[in-house]
Parts: sequence; structure tokens; C-alpha cells
Amino acid sequence: MKTPLQKLLRPHILAIQPYQSARHEFTDQGDAITFMDANENPFDNGVNRYPDPFQTELKAVLASQKGLSPEQIFLSNGSDESIVLLIQLFCQPGEEAILIAQPTFGMYEVAAQIQDVAVKKVPLTTDFQLDVAGLLASADAHTKLLFIPSPNNPTGNAFPEEELKTLLRGFSGLVVLDEAYWEFSDRPSAIAWLDEFPNLVVLQTFSKAQGRAGIRLGMAFAQPELIDYLNRVKLPYNINILTQQSALRALEETNRTTQQLEWLADEKQKLTNALNRCSFVNKCFPSDANFLLIRVDDAPKRYRQFLEAGIVLRNTSKYLHCDQTLRITVGTPDENNALMALLNTLDR
Repeated sequence: MKTPLQKLLRPHILAIQPYQSARHEFTDQGDAITFMDANENPFDNGVNRYPDPFQTELKAVLASQKGLSPEQIFLSNGSDESIVLLIQLFCQPGEEAILIAQPTFGMYEVAAQIQDVAVKKVPLTTDFQLDVAGLLASADAHTKLLFIPSPNNPTGNAFPEEELKTLLRGFSGLVVLDEAYWEFSDRPSAIAWLDEFPNLVVLQTFSKAQGRAGIRLGMAFAQPELIDYLNRVKLPYNINILTQQSALRALEETNRTTQQLEWLADEKQKLTNALNRCSFVNKCFPSDANFLLIRVDDAPKRYRQFLEAGIVLRNTSKYLHCDQTLRITVGTPDENNALMALLNTLDR
């Protein structure tokens, strides 16, 4: 008998036998072992061997810190890989759909379009809140995945927990809560909800609070059965040795991360105060992330002025409800001071 998850999966996925790399075929015996199985160059330079395809050590540390089992953790080449694989697992091309709440992170729609999967879109309210009833009403039996980032990108606001739980209870497919920015907010992670909601997938990343955007490491947390299917369809060595080593170092530096989060919160408040004093800024939206969305008098003009001064912002005006807006990432104190000095110059 199929499990509820298996009923959601694309039928052919159930029969897939994953590729077995050479490192899948033995039990680690420790240091006293000679590898002559994978046609590697035997001369040690630190990266001459294939990486652990299971990321065993890294998952053990993560599991301890997150209060989970390693079987509930999937590691990906950025969260993008998890997004792509989830769509591949559950959405039949040309027949099924994902659901998003606009404006939102653009990769959900791009990943679906590449795989010929339809994208249903329900607008956020004009103050960037979820239309919970609209989302649930727009879903049908062919709508397999609902992607919700909280805090949201590009708007910066986190959504109320009870609204997210209402979606988890009412949506018949999988709800993917993307927590790329959750460390910057005062909200607890939805990882604590995994036991209550078997249809929940939580995405997190090393790119933001951990300061490791360059290593491209994403994390997905879910029920072990779902993690097993993700492992079946991933590339055998999707996380390289250097990425795994860098992530382990990051997990040892919790004090550094905590300190940086405190600094960034202080700097965000300074930027918010300066932006609210600026005459050409019509609104600085509340943010639970490490960036601020502002509405200005003339977004293209202000974007060019900042660029000419050597400061790159994001012109977010193309997004729904985001006309005449710019997105500003909180930088170092020196970077933020330079931006605030330019605000004063432009405001004269």
C-alpha cells in the first residue's frame, strides 16, 4: 500500500534505483583502509578523493544543532538544487503545477518553467501579507507544491505562524517553507513543526547568516521518507569536499555568527532611521531579513545615482506591488556609512 507521500510522487519515481557510486558499496572501516575502487588519482593533495556522498560528518553536526536525526536532512548545491529536485519528484511535466504567492523568490517559477510545470500565482495583499483563503482556493489535485519564503524575498517580512500552519493543514500537497533569512528575524524556525506536519519541507541555507554564499550549500529538512527520495534523484557527489569542510568550520563558529547577527540588526536600524529621514524615500517597509525594501520617488533615477557612486542596489520595481522600489542589503558599518552619506548628498 502506498504511503501518503508516495501518492503525491510522480509514479515512475517509485521504481527508480539510484546510481550507486563506488563509495556507496562499503562500510567505512576508519583510517586503516586503502581506496582502490573509484579510479581516482592516488597522490594526496587534499582533494584527490571523491567526497562523502552522504555528507555523514556534516549531517551529524547539523542534526545535533537542529535537534533532528541525520535522516531528516538533505544537503544540496544551494537551495536551488532542492527546489529543482522537489519539482522533479512531485510534478508531472505538462500536467501538474506549483503554487506561489507573489511577489516572491524568482527561482521557484524559473525551476518550474524549465521542467514544463505550470505555476499558479496568488498575489500577496498590497501590504505584502498572505491571502491564505486565496491560496487554498486556487489549489486542486494537480497542485503538488506550495512555496512560501518567510521572511519573504523581496519584501523582507515574515508571515504569521498561524497563517502558515493553516496552509499546512489545508493544502493537500507539500508546503515548502523557505527560511533563507530566518536567522535575521525573531521567529523560531518551522523545523519544530516537522513532527506535526508530515507535508512540511523547510529550506535553510549557509549563504546568508552563516556568510558562506560562495560555497553554495543549502539544507532541506523533512520526514525521512521524503529525504530518502531526494537522495535517490540527486547527483552522486552533489556536495564537494571544500564545501563540506567550510560548512563544518562555520558550524564551529557560532559565536562569530551570533555577533554578526547582532551587528547587522544594529546596522539595519541605523539604515532604517536614515532612510525614514530622506525626503525622496516614500516608505521603508518593515523587515525581518538582512535587507530593506524602500519605495522612492523615481526608482530608475535613484538606482542610477547610487550606481554612479559605486553602490549597487536592486531595482525591484518589476515585482507585483513593488512599483518604484529598491532593495538594499545591510552591509558592513563602512558600507552603510557610505550609503547614508550619499543619502544626505542626494537629499539636498
